[in-house]
Amino acid sequence: MATPSAGPDTPDVYDIVILGGGSGGYSCALRASQLGLSVALIEQEKLGGTCLHRGCIPTKALLHSAEVADSTRDSAAFGVRATLEGIDLPAVHTYKDGVVARLYKGLQGLIKAAKVTYVQGRGRLVAPDAVQVADRRLIGQHVVLATGSRSRTLPGLTLGGRIVTSDEALRLPEVPKRVIVLGGGVIGVEFASIFASFGSSVTIVEALPRLVPSEDEAISAALLRAFRKRKITARTGVRCASAAQSGDEVVVTLESGDPLAADLLLVAVGRGPVTDDVGYAEVGVRMDGGFVLADDRCRTSVPGVYAVGDIVPGPQLAHRGFAQGILVAEHIAGLDPTPLSEAGIPRVTYCDPEIASVGLTESAAREKYGDVSTYEYNLGGNGKSQILRTTGFVKLVRVGGTGERGPVVGVHMIGARVGEQAGEAQLIVNWEALPVEVAQLIHAHPTQNEALGEAHLALAGKPLHAHH
Repeated sequence: MATPSAGPDTPDVYDIVILGGGSGGYSCALRASQLGLSVALIEQEKLGGTCLHRGCIPTKALLHSAEVADSTRDSAAFGVRATLEGIDLPAVHTYKDGVVARLYKGLQGLIKAAKVTYVQGRGRLVAPDAVQVADRRLIGQHVVLATGSRSRTLPGLTLGGRIVTSDEALRLPEVPKRVIVLGGGVIGVEFASIFASFGSSVTIVEALPRLVPSEDEAISAALLRAFRKRKITARTGVRCASAAQSGDEVVVTLESGDPLAADLLLVAVGRGPVTDDVGYAEVGVRMDGGFVLADDRCRTSVPGVYAVGDIVPGPQLAHRGFAQGILVAEHIAGLDPTPLSEAGIPRVTYCDPEIASVGLTESAAREKYGDVSTYEYNLGGNGKSQILRTTGFVKLVRVGGTGERGPVVGVHMIGARVGEQAGEAQLIVNWEALPVEVAQLIHAHPTQNEALGEAHLALAGKPLHAHH
């Protein structure tokens, strides 16, 4: 046990003190408790953090409501007569908040059952082994920093009124008629999809040349085509110069001088780390641009201090935070866990159509390996996708040229519900499977999962429902 730091009060002493009760923090607490360690978990807002209360869960609930709206609107195509009378946004919020509340209650029960000491309040790192919460000092042999992220904005762009972030977009009282989404990344395209399904006229403004720029270029192109069919306008390669509110509208002026008017401007330009005024730099934790720098075992520059989740550079994904939290707990307990492979973490964007990917894009694979082969299996040949009336494809990226036996290093999918296929995709990439090995596996018919099998059959040189 660490020697207690000096403090005004008798300190609480634990094996691990965790600052932040979001995905990375609470997963670390639960795993550490399972391993017999004493744990204190500090959270200034609600247990579960951004993901549960302002991110993953509420946004996906909205996206499901949006899917129901689209299914009702398009029901005649399936021989079902139904009429969409409108979107009752307060009722949508009731549904969404109910999902969050049930998960929140369950998580509280897990933390209580694990006998984790839960401390509500704003914490500050005051020594390598100490976190101060009001007049209470908690001492840990190890300290884990997990303070998460918050919505970013742009310089000169004042939030408020008709200019909102995703936080406020989750609580709108009514559906706006016209929406400008500033940012075409994951958050931007998900909300653009929601608003379009709810009946809004949507325009996305993205400074980079394409939507979802971290995805494979083929995925970006397919999403752009799908959004055009849904009448979602995407202005890529353009920047916002200013935004001004006047009465019942907000006007965005692009750097080209073109004005865009709307009832709502959603600022979705990414998320930044919550590391201001929490004592990290003062204690000597090495940082870069507000992010905490950590090695592949989440160790910071200060011995005994770890960092997990969105404050660590890399993909800002809740499941990455879960995995990092578990890794840290096991490392502290002496289990020597395998470090995470960042490229092997599955990524899902829940717009319509959905996007799911694991591993390297084609361009990244060519940069790393030189010669690669790719194959796109069109969902037009997949029975379940035809039943669902969705379009899209599964794209594989394999090391080596035609006829060579290299592993699959990237799987990229777009189409309705493809996020549910990310599980097998990550096994393929992380186990460095050869196309011929995956082709030997039997995929149930008729499922969308078959599309993964068919893509590997084709790349192995024996296509079934596809042209060679």
